[in-house]
Amino acid sequence: MDATAADRTDSPTSPPPTANAMRRALRRARDGVALDAAEAAVLLQARGEDLRDLCASAARVRDAGLEAAGRPGVITYSKSVFIPLTRLCRDKCHYCTFVTVPGKLRRAGHGMYMSPDEVLAVARRGAELGCKEALITLGDKPEDRWPEAREWLDAHGYDDTVAYVRAMSIRILEETGLLPHLNPGVLSWTDFQRLKPVSASMGMMLETTATRLWSEPGGPHHGSPDKEPAVRLRVLEDAGRSSVPFTSGLLIGIGETYEERAESLFALRKVSRAYHGIQELILQNFRAKPDTAMRGMPDAELDELVATVAVARHVLGPAACLQAPPNLVDGEFERLIGAGIDDWGGVSPLTPDHVNPERPWPQIERLAERSAAAGFELRERLAVYPEYVQRGEPWLDPRVLPHVRALADPATGLANPHAPVVGLPWQEPEDLPESYGRTDLHATIDTEGRTGDRRADFEDVYGDWEVLREQVLAEGAPQRLAGDLREALAVAADDPARLTDDQALALFHADGPALDALCRIADDVRRDAVGDDVTYCVTRNINFTNVCYTGCRFCAFAQRRTDADAFTLSLQQVADRAAQAWDVGATEVCMQGGIHPDLPGTAYFDIARAVKERVPGIHVHAFSPMEVVNGATRTGLSIRDWLQRAKEAGLDTIPGTAAEILDDEVRWVLTKGKLPAATWVEVVTTAHDLGIRSSSTMMYGHVDTPAHWLGHLRLLAEIQQRSLESNSSGGFTEFVTLPFVHTNAPVYLAGIARPGPTARDNRAVVAMARLLLHPHIPNIQTSWVKLGAEGAAEMLRSGANDLGGTLMEETISRMAGSAYGSYKSVRDLQAIAEAAGRPHRQRTTTYGEVPAERRAAALASDGHLPELLPVLD
Repeated sequence: MDATAADRTDSPTSPPPTANAMRRALRRARDGVALDAAEAAVLLQARGEDLRDLCASAARVRDAGLEAAGRPGVITYSKSVFIPLTRLCRDKCHYCTFVTVPGKLRRAGHGMYMSPDEVLAVARRGAELGCKEALITLGDKPEDRWPEAREWLDAHGYDDTVAYVRAMSIRILEETGLLPHLNPGVLSWTDFQRLKPVSASMGMMLETTATRLWSEPGGPHHGSPDKEPAVRLRVLEDAGRSSVPFTSGLLIGIGETYEERAESLFALRKVSRAYHGIQELILQNFRAKPDTAMRGMPDAELDELVATVAVARHVLGPAACLQAPPNLVDGEFERLIGAGIDDWGGVSPLTPDHVNPERPWPQIERLAERSAAAGFELRERLAVYPEYVQRGEPWLDPRVLPHVRALADPATGLANPHAPVVGLPWQEPEDLPESYGRTDLHATIDTEGRTGDRRADFEDVYGDWEVLREQVLAEGAPQRLAGDLREALAVAADDPARLTDDQALALFHADGPALDALCRIADDVRRDAVGDDVTYCVTRNINFTNVCYTGCRFCAFAQRRTDADAFTLSLQQVADRAAQAWDVGATEVCMQGGIHPDLPGTAYFDIARAVKERVPGIHVHAFSPMEVVNGATRTGLSIRDWLQRAKEAGLDTIPGTAAEILDDEVRWVLTKGKLPAATWVEVVTTAHDLGIRSSSTMMYGHVDTPAHWLGHLRLLAEIQQRSLESNSSGGFTEFVTLPFVHTNAPVYLAGIARPGPTARDNRAVVAMARLLLHPHIPNIQTSWVKLGAEGAAEMLRSGANDLGGTLMEETISRMAGSAYGSYKSVRDLQAIAEAAGRPHRQRTTTYGEVPAERRAAALASDGHLPELLPVLD
């Protein structure tokens, strides 16, 4: 054994548990009491009679879960083929024989990746044998380490390995009928959006949360960037946020302590509870392999595995699906069944286990016999577990759902043993869905209101509310800072750019006379920066669909496609609404929609083109960064290429919505599945580089604190500085303050968010936005939709200079419970400016002068559609 491997075996140990500690933990397990991590670590060391006691209680928990799931006495497996798409990897795990190097592949006559013909040959043969799963496994990001991998991808027309995985998954679906289960290693949130439409499920082993096994020289994961536990936990969370049925698990016996193994189980439980997306957990025992650094490490004993399975069953509970690979246990199937597993994983009649090639799969008939001897019927499942098959959306993308249903038993969600395994077209939608639903919601929201205060899948689509409550309570309330307000106000008045973070935080908490002084200073800075004119835009909002399964917990606009308030507009209806807006003097249409699962990635181009063809002179301000990413991942284009295509189709600027708070700590409370902050930044900076300007926004007053507001505004100022230095497009056109409207917001209804910002908060945020963004973003917009006329006028006295637009149809805030209507006439907006004692001026989207003809048309119609509707009280 080499020195590093010898060092690694000297892992930290703790004294064995006392007999009293073991008796107490076993009693709690028998009684069904929730275990803590310390008790789990004790039980992981159960042996002999104690282990038999532990397994008996674990089996009872498993049996209760199977009974509740409607499949008592059933143990499942998936009939699969194993496709090692590439054996190159950028990691260096010290126990792995799957990974190789380019030279060995060349000497063996293999390419850097399996060719399409090789992949399809395996998949077709598997389909002939009745397999239904294509397990695609590969190394992590090989192109980042191996030039040969990069050259292969370039030569075959793929931007990266994920693009090749996506392409081959589509061909497998279309040409063989097998369902891809993807194991490409560490994925980003964006990668999940790229791969979800072409797969039934995905997976990645957590292995362990013991960071020292990754960080310390000689550790099994040292030198492997993708094996950092925090990175892998982030992948599991992103899978849950993306509603991907996901497989994970532990590799036991690689040097972790019992306490570390217990902590790993609790980390998996935490993710599972938060998102309900972990479809199965694999408990895999380490097996030493020749020609590896860990070849001298003893194998994990069977008792270790059995105890881990039993403890995992108690920790994860009856609903969890637990799997142990049957080829790694030397035929001791009954012991694993007795410990609480309910699944054998993928078993192939065709391909070997390429990760453990020395361990052949058991024959399915033998597995059935041994399962029956233990009292269980062996049933075939699909790559995706039956619970997710039966739930359908949002767990299964509409483009892959027909492939899953073709192989599933509709009554159970398990595999239909009689279903033919044949290829079906993988259909990327070509057009916007047909118009349907409550398409008059933009008008009737003011007269009839919404049908109910929440969507029908309130308890499921947003994740686990109780976990969120615990998270927010653990973070605590924001502390009020007692900094020197007098000094901070003096700095703000002299040069806002010199404000330190501590001074800025003190000003965010200002109240009473100090707040009045802060607002006067901000108003003075406003006057110096942009003058006294209050600007506004004659614009129409067009929301082309509100069908969305992203799971934003602050959003009351999104609906399931079957909900009473759901709607989708046709291209003609979108163009008609743009033409109506032009007729009454609009210079802009602002178009955004939900992330409709049937919406093709090119639909956004079609929408922009349809509007420009109907109304060539109107400014198209459309598609939030979330929609940009959705379009890019659905089309397979990069964000840059997608934005360029959108620009060519007629897109002029993009709204900087979907920002909320640009801090993922807050974002993952506010939303289950929206893009991370870094991706939002990538979209807007890429747009700016292409000459596509954007607005910027901040939604505040929910679960955030002034520290988050400060970080958000500092980041926007930094982005704007970079944009102005790198190009002359101008970057952000304005900053828009968006007070949280709580009334119908799910995160408020669940008792997690506070009821929006206070009047003090609103004044402080507007004033501080003016100071912290000066001189980089000169225009600060307030929202009459959320604050009403009086509130907006107050913000104009606190540093704001813009009122936004007439809107003509504002649905999003009205669905959330805003009481200030869905439109404002030109005269209404002018009256707000006059209430603040200021002159007013119509502007374009980019704050330019409005042509005389447009101004005349707007004044003639007062900037609203012919049929005005009363506001619903």
